[in-house]
Amino acid sequence: MKADLVLCADTVHTVHTLTVGARPVEAVAVSGGVISAVGTRRDVRDWRGPGTEVVDLGRAVLTPGLADGHLHPVAGLSLTADVDLSRVRHPDQACRLLAEAAASRAPDAWVQAWGLDPNVFGGRPLTGALIDDAVGGRPAFVRFFDAHSALVTPAALRIAGIDGPREFDQRSTVVCDQTGRPTGLLHESAAMQLVLDHLPVEPVAARAARLHVLLREMAATGLTAGHVMDLLGDSEEVLTAAEELGDLPLRLRFAPWCDPGVDADGISSLIAMQGRGGRRWQVGAVKFMLDGTIDNGTAWLEAPDALGESTESLWPDVDAYTRALRELAAAGVPTATHAIGDAAVRHVLDALDGLTRSAAVPHRVEHVETLPGNLIDRFRRQGVVASMQPTHCSHFTRADQTDNWSVRLGTHRADRAWRCRDLRDAGVPVVLGSDWPVAPFDARHGLAEAMTRRPALEPEVPPVGPTQGLTARMALEGYTSHAALAAGEPGGGRIAIGGRADFTAFTVDPLRADPDELAQAPIALTVVEGVIVHRAADAPESALVH
Repeated sequence: MKADLVLCADTVHTVHTLTVGARPVEAVAVSGGVISAVGTRRDVRDWRGPGTEVVDLGRAVLTPGLADGHLHPVAGLSLTADVDLSRVRHPDQACRLLAEAAASRAPDAWVQAWGLDPNVFGGRPLTGALIDDAVGGRPAFVRFFDAHSALVTPAALRIAGIDGPREFDQRSTVVCDQTGRPTGLLHESAAMQLVLDHLPVEPVAARAARLHVLLREMAATGLTAGHVMDLLGDSEEVLTAAEELGDLPLRLRFAPWCDPGVDADGISSLIAMQGRGGRRWQVGAVKFMLDGTIDNGTAWLEAPDALGESTESLWPDVDAYTRALRELAAAGVPTATHAIGDAAVRHVLDALDGLTRSAAVPHRVEHVETLPGNLIDRFRRQGVVASMQPTHCSHFTRADQTDNWSVRLGTHRADRAWRCRDLRDAGVPVVLGSDWPVAPFDARHGLAEAMTRRPALEPEVPPVGPTQGLTARMALEGYTSHAALAAGEPGGGRIAIGGRADFTAFTVDPLRADPDELAQAPIALTVVEGVIVHRAADAPESALVH
């Protein structure tokens, strides 16, 4: 079979152990979305046929396509509505942006915002009063960066009918003062949903069009795939509408949520959903939320944080979580559990202990932010994947531990932050991702910050836990071969015959370039299933062979 596409490059990192004495790979042939041959430029003449597209990338470096191991591109369209506060570093700046957005709106019009870092307020109590004047008394909903908490104004509370504490099936809180009046701070999804039910919803068609734009932007950073840790609300309608506009620029693998209180019918429904999908998206796992976040006091720690919080699971009955997880596992469904605190991580490993290890798709733990050393080898022994986001460490914590996350944990537990290197050195697969929109999705920054443990392009910032920095090879594997393993593609994430034809072409060598150089180097080409989805303006043109 002649190739549909041939890619040539001076350097090709296959992320694959080649046979001793094998010739270096310079060219890759693709047929039907699959790698059909690898070899040198001299082999290309044997692969070409009528209609073969040939791209010689010259000095560019070709790698397997990058995959973000944890993100929310569809739900994130709503999570990032309206005002972006993700770059705000002072409360006055936040209020100015909110005031600018509110100024041209009717007195009863909603203002939404997202990405707010609680460190901005320097330890001040978080209440709706902080933003009420800025929006002129309008109803407002402002998400914090982790999407696990929000500030709302008194007008928003009135519209939602929230006038006191509420009871929920999961550990979610309407924070109230000593008199029982809501402060405007809402913790976790059930509490936030009380207000979200009253917000205007962007039409499906508009979100479908925005999804294409977002995924193209992701492809321009080298991403070819993403592990999507939700399938919320009308996400399937958005995906269907998006595919009516054309193929998605990325492959997406979804994990719908299993919520506290799930019954037998709910479990059966989650099992039945597996494999459902479209041309470039598919359901392939189930997501659990076992705890919340350290920043808002809803993580599950083995001892309370500095404020006496983070002592419980989001599942009021943790044994029910274990039963649900094991029932899904028995049905062959891979699971991914959000577990940030040390107690949560330990409980996931306990729940998975004794299960038959799947050769197809392993179970995984998401985030793993503070990790006792005695749990590291259990990941390896139990065959559990660690899914981690080093950009959370580099963006939201500080080396001097004056940030909210570190202060809550205290020095001992903060010193165990994002132990990517310890896990890798122990032989544990570590898949890397962004958790967008929590952190930026740019995969080049993700690679760089996994190595440096500080923000890309900011060498003056001291690294957080520098001994946990990954090597360049480890970082690349976290976005390629380890991501494929976590998605049930044990031979994927490599450039080898029979593999999926997903490729990223860097303009610098990701295994040799300085991390900051890598973070800003353009991506020459991104290929998904043998189709070019991104091409830099100055990238070599294709040569169509007749």
